[in-house]
Amino acid sequence: MAAKLRVHVKNNHASAETFPPTIEGEAVFTITAEKFQLACDKYPQIADQIEVFIDWDLDNFQASMKTADVLVAWDLPTANLATVAPALRWIHIIGAEHLWPMSWLPKQVTIVNNRGTHAAKGGEFGLMAVLMLNSRLPAIIENQKTATWSSLFSTSAVGKTLVVIGVGHIGAAAARHCQRLGMRVIGVSRQGRPVQGIEQIVTTANLDQVLPEADFVLMAVPLTVETRNLLDHRRQALMRSGAGIINLGRSSTVDYPALVDNLVSGHFSGAVLDVFDPEPLPEDSILWRTPNLLVTPHISADDGNNYVEMTLELVFANLARTLRGEPLQNVVNPELGY
Repeated sequence: MAAKLRVHVKNNHASAETFPPTIEGEAVFTITAEKFQLACDKYPQIADQIEVFIDWDLDNFQASMKTADVLVAWDLPTANLATVAPALRWIHIIGAEHLWPMSWLPKQVTIVNNRGTHAAKGGEFGLMAVLMLNSRLPAIIENQKTATWSSLFSTSAVGKTLVVIGVGHIGAAAARHCQRLGMRVIGVSRQGRPVQGIEQIVTTANLDQVLPEADFVLMAVPLTVETRNLLDHRRQALMRSGAGIINLGRSSTVDYPALVDNLVSGHFSGAVLDVFDPEPLPEDSILWRTPNLLVTPHISADDGNNYVEMTLELVFANLARTLRGEPLQNVVNPELGY
């Protein structure tokens, strides 16, 4: 009888030093024994060929990883991983950019991620953010705080231009929603490859040419060497007066001090930011007090009720592929971090 695949699940207690940073997030992202068992009940043939050890933080990490074939986690100690986990075949990471550069990754180990689980929620949030900016909701919310009745009229979003920088699952979903609404959408990606349901895609090399056309810019890119400070002071100056900014990707892809200046001066009409560094956003951050800026606490793309279930669907799909000797899905390119 073949040996069972050993799966180590590493949950994290809420902490500002790791993920999730809040106790509410801990409830959303924890893979409990009960939730894992529900996945086993759904896929009994796979369940019969695996054994799982569900743990917290690093309580039993060293001992368990000596024989683990698969690791499911957000983060992990990367030093000497080949020695610590000699049997390890693949790692399922919720999001892998924070582990880049990946020079620590043993050659025999593959990293996969949660690609696809964020699309539905993130796409809806992106559409909502565009409509909020179009209807000047950040300014209206500011006025409510001071009991100011000011008739801030707006026009329809139909026919306006949205530039989506990063057309992965989240960016593409938001782009398709806005395009169906009647907006013109320009997608921007590293390679400029066609994306289903989006009429126009350009490469990052053409970003300077399309930014002046944008009524709204939605950032949905991972953080890499190429995307760090991508929407910098110079590029923000290329955008038309009254434009709006949304960031659902990573905070360091946007020059936030420049964004604050553009909001204060009125060059930008509003912004919705969901990602920050550090998180939680410190109480003394100027972002809390910037006019026409809506701060959301990194909740744009995570399904609060079904996140673990969707994650385990991907984990079990790759367990099935492993047992059949097939290539894994959602493989991360170690050179890029996504």
